[in-house]
Amino acid sequence: MTSIFDDKGKNIPCTVIQAGPCVVTQIKTNEVDGYTAIQLGFSDKSDKHSNKAEAGHFSNQNLLLSIN
Repeated sequence: MTSIFDDKGKNIPCTVIQAGPCVVTQIKTNEVDGYTAIQLGFSDKSDKHSNKAEAGHFSNQNLLLSIN
């Protein structure tokens, strides 16, 4: 938790999160999937901690599981 102050000096409590660096792992389009969205990957994950479905998904997208 931390605080930020607005223009009038009012204290606004907020939560700080780490949100990057992120890698786009999949893009959904309205034409193909019926909606628009992106899938983000965050943090490292080794091959031994991934199942075959995840490994296949990332290999189809030309991504490595251990993203630095």
